[in-house]
Amino acid sequence: MTQPTSQISARDLYRSFKMGDRTIEVLRGISVDVTPGESLFLRGASGAGKSTLLYTLAGLERPERGNVTFGGVDVYSQSERNLARLRNTKFGFIFQAYHLLPELTAIENVMLPALIGGKSRDAAAEAALDRVGLKERLQHLPAELSGGEQQRVAIARALINDPEVIFADEPTGNLDSNTGESIMALLLNLVHEERKTLVVVTHDASLARRGNRQLEIRDGRIL
Repeated sequence: MTQPTSQISARDLYRSFKMGDRTIEVLRGISVDVTPGESLFLRGASGAGKSTLLYTLAGLERPERGNVTFGGVDVYSQSERNLARLRNTKFGFIFQAYHLLPELTAIENVMLPALIGGKSRDAAAEAALDRVGLKERLQHLPAELSGGEQQRVAIARALINDPEVIFADEPTGNLDSNTGESIMALLLNLVHEERKTLVVVTHDASLARRGNRQLEIRDGRIL
């Protein structure tokens, strides 16, 4: 079977939110294709709709209108169980706030997606932490790690199930500029080496230029 040119394809996405008596139109008919192995950056001001677009592409936020396909399969036509399995096995996620569980060590946090999938991946988690430079910090709790180290744990966690696509929402937003640069360099290097597709949301134009392609989102539309 021929592999589709677009790994992820979205057509005519619409999404709005209620705020009191007002309806805020967040996505206004966006269409976008993501090709295998590319690093795509979604750039725009706060409130432009870029994070909503990321979550919609990633199977986390169902659009009101339009559709998203992954590998030619309609993402939101699947059952919730199959959609959860897709997110766990094919996608990896990195967020601005890290989303590490404070009571778990670095290696336990990295293993979480594998454990959810019914696998024990101790050796893989240790190897992933080694790759992000945290070999000596396996048993440290998040509170014992710097912001940059916590984001490195989150990157290792995103890679543990060998996903095809990594989605990152403002992954350097809570970091100083130097640490943010090093985190982005690490992430781009890892996805290139492991031939992953990367979709990143950022408001930082200089970071966005480091990808293969960037799209600017304004008022729910791609410029």
